[in-house]
Amino acid sequence: MYLLLYVFWIILNGKLTAEICIIGAVLVALIALLMKALFGHTPARDLRLLKKAPLFFVYVLILIREIVKASLGMIPFIFHTKENVQPVLVTFQPGLKTRLGRFILANSITLTPGTITVEADENGFTVHCLNRRALDVSPESVFLRWIRRLEA
Repeated sequence: MYLLLYVFWIILNGKLTAEICIIGAVLVALIALLMKALFGHTPARDLRLLKKAPLFFVYVLILIREIVKASLGMIPFIFHTKENVQPVLVTFQPGLKTRLGRFILANSITLTPGTITVEADENGFTVHCLNRRALDVSPESVFLRWIRRLEA
């Protein structure tokens, strides 16, 4: 994380001078200490996240694909008044282990057209859908499979 923040500092400054390098090193060191004190951030954690970066990249591509599919599925609701909209609240337990996994799932559901995460906690999720077909809550849904892989 330290190196990433330092490189980000250099890029944002746009030029490389001794003064910018020294100030950047001090500021990034302070930020790293603050992150360790507040969030328990460690270099080992950075390595775990770095190893999962390819999986996360694939997940983002899958998320984009699901957003496009859901957007195309919402076209009848937008253009045809005959389409039967039956809003429903769906409650389910995703079986995810980490807060980060639940966070990613809640936001992925909300980003997908036709669904909004109303509540997400350790006890489960409550999602508002335009119709019941808009949400797949099976244990083998694409979001849950990939988030479980990210959690492992």
